[in-house]
Amino acid sequence: MTRRTATLKRIFAVLALSASLPLHAATPEQLADDPYWIALGHYETGKLGGWRSYVDDKAFFLAADGASNPRAELVATVQALYQPAELGDRHPQCVYPARTRWLRERLALTDLPSPDCAEFRAWFKDVNPHSTVLVFPAAYLNSPSSMFGHTLLRIDQPDIDSHNTALLSYALNFGAFIEGDDNSILYAWRGLMGGYPGLFALVPYREKLSEYSRLENRDLWEYRLNLTPEETGRMVEHVWELKQIRFDYFFFDENCSYRLLELLEIARPGIELTERFPITAIPTDTVRAVKDAGLIERIDYRPSRERELLARAQPLQADEEVWVLRLSQDPARLEDADYLALPAERRALIQDAAFRLVRYHASNEERSANAQRSFQLLSAINRNPPPSLQLERPPLPEAGHQSRTWQLAGGSRDERAFAEYGLRMAYHDLNDNLDGFPLGAQIEILQLKLRQYEGNHWQLQRLDLANIRSLTPRNALLQPLSWQVGGGLERVLGEDGDTPLVGHISGGAGAAWQLHDRLLGFALGTARLEYNEGFAAVLSPALGFNGGMLWRNPLGNLTLEVAGDYFHNGEVRRRLSLNQQWEVSTDLGLRLSAQREFSQLASPVNEVKLELRWYYY
Repeated sequence: MTRRTATLKRIFAVLALSASLPLHAATPEQLADDPYWIALGHYETGKLGGWRSYVDDKAFFLAADGASNPRAELVATVQALYQPAELGDRHPQCVYPARTRWLRERLALTDLPSPDCAEFRAWFKDVNPHSTVLVFPAAYLNSPSSMFGHTLLRIDQPDIDSHNTALLSYALNFGAFIEGDDNSILYAWRGLMGGYPGLFALVPYREKLSEYSRLENRDLWEYRLNLTPEETGRMVEHVWELKQIRFDYFFFDENCSYRLLELLEIARPGIELTERFPITAIPTDTVRAVKDAGLIERIDYRPSRERELLARAQPLQADEEVWVLRLSQDPARLEDADYLALPAERRALIQDAAFRLVRYHASNEERSANAQRSFQLLSAINRNPPPSLQLERPPLPEAGHQSRTWQLAGGSRDERAFAEYGLRMAYHDLNDNLDGFPLGAQIEILQLKLRQYEGNHWQLQRLDLANIRSLTPRNALLQPLSWQVGGGLERVLGEDGDTPLVGHISGGAGAAWQLHDRLLGFALGTARLEYNEGFAAVLSPALGFNGGMLWRNPLGNLTLEVAGDYFHNGEVRRRLSLNQQWEVSTDLGLRLSAQREFSQLASPVNEVKLELRWYYY
């Protein structure tokens, strides 16, 4: 009898035995529809019925049609588990440890070969999984790919609390695999369209901590989960199966957050997290889903270097900020007579701020020069230490409003009454309820507005594909660029008061300033490319401006804006607008808008609108 024949007989014997063990074993037919097997294969119900796997890599499957046939994949896996033990690390038991453990338990596979999975055992021992932390690097305004925030998992070892060994933990991350140097705009576009493959990566946590809190200056929120060591280990086993396995990556649904929810469903069978996100998976929404599922045990906050720098510099006077800049560039000026004449307590604050400024710019400068300046300033701090830095913890990211917004409005345009109905898929603008969001941030994706005038006259008012604004204030120590970009369809003022629907792509750059604690001013130069059939050249460029103020007041947020576009064909448009939102509750807002439009083609037009905004996912 050949080895292959003996193996097949053993498989059939096991399958026959399984039918007589209904209390603790099952048949392959039954297991193929088990939610846990579906989760292990990352299957979803196909649009036209049947199954399809999110995994876009043939190397993950053992059956030829395994990507669309969970039963065939299960049968192929059971057969593969009986391959000769001499295969060693290449044995399917070594390649698929999570599948192996589960099938062994459910099918009572007591006679499996015992290959030596040396690579997996060494890797698992090095990771040493014991507990899990969901990490949320908060939104970062000046990076288009980071404006939604991000999530990753930290896999901790058993002595994490007693020995404070978080830096020795591993970060489990899913992200786009980028080859080459795509710029931010190309990166955003390809991310939207699924132009990058997505890969899981397990790397030292200290590397990710450096990347997010230092290089991108993002606050970190750490949500300790109540997963048991067994559940954490079960999840890590599956991560080994996904090593170098490719998925399609999309910013809004099949992204970092969605993939991690799938892993948590592997860790704790029975929880349902991904079903809440059939269309989009915004990171803050997925954090909220994890919280609602009762998985969060504790929340810790780690401020970014930028937040710490600004907090330390906040009590400094203008002349003291000048000293911060001088010392950060040349610590030898610590011995200047003018500097030593300052009170010791003020020098303590100045040199600590200078040290933090040097560390903030560390990624952009030569390491040796930066290290020398840091050492000199740190020595001065040790001789004259400042008071400990007290930072107020900002609102939790998941405490903000939901991502999808329904809008119902009534108003008047040049004495014509109208009703307006809107839907925005994601996720925040300058006037929206602010808790959990930074002031001056706006990122709107797929916004539709339909307007109904008197006489039952309907029209498409606007369709925004994207509308992003980053108004990051400048100060004496940091000089970030403010910018905006958008595109879609919108109504503009035309001849004789007509409002033609035009297509456009627009953008701009400039600066923003913190005029007061709750008052932001901004000014940007803009450019616009418009498709307008009313123009002699239907595709026409324009240069312009956009400026105004954003005021956080007791009711909510108020914006006062003025904008203008000067087309090459001589057409000039200007707009003055005011928007005030009343934050009725976290997920309900009432917005009053007033606007006056000017065009050389028509008389000025006034519009007033009152809008109810319901934030709902």
